[in-house]
Amino acid sequence: MSRIAKYPVKLPSGVEVTLDDGRLTVRGGQGQLAMTVHSEVVVNQQESQLTFEPSARSKNWAMAGTTRALVNNMVVGVSEGFSRSLEITGVGYRAQASGQKLTLTLGFSHPVEYEVPEGVTVETPRNTTIVLKSADKQQLGQVAAEIRAFRPPEPYKGKGVRYSDERILRKEAKKK
Repeated sequence: MSRIAKYPVKLPSGVEVTLDDGRLTVRGGQGQLAMTVHSEVVVNQQESQLTFEPSARSKNWAMAGTTRALVNNMVVGVSEGFSRSLEITGVGYRAQASGQKLTLTLGFSHPVEYEVPEGVTVETPRNTTIVLKSADKQQLGQVAAEIRAFRPPEPYKGKGVRYSDERILRKEAKKK
């Protein structure tokens, strides 16, 4: 059983947390994030840390642990931010970012244009590398997964879009 809810979330300097009517808002240098706290979780703020526990009428430590993890991700996001890197492998495969639009050439008869949502920034330091940055870890992961889904890596040649830390298990080609 995980006991993650028992650990407090320490608030770094420059991060403000407000809790009013079941809505938790975190403000910092990277932006502002908000979430609704589950009714079975009690959040207490003492100086520069937050503690989480289930309400008196329930013993739902799992929900308290989930809420603690989500709030910790919000605090890290507004103070430091998150980034995710994607790599493109394949002859003629490339990416180009311009503003909030990402243009991918992935071997289709047409280029794929992806409109990056608000709150996520995209960079292409090289034409085979995509770097996504955001304060919201959940939204960042969703955007990275949507970009990867255009051409997931295939197991024979390894062509496609993959996460930079992803390892592709290669298969042996068919023998005659």
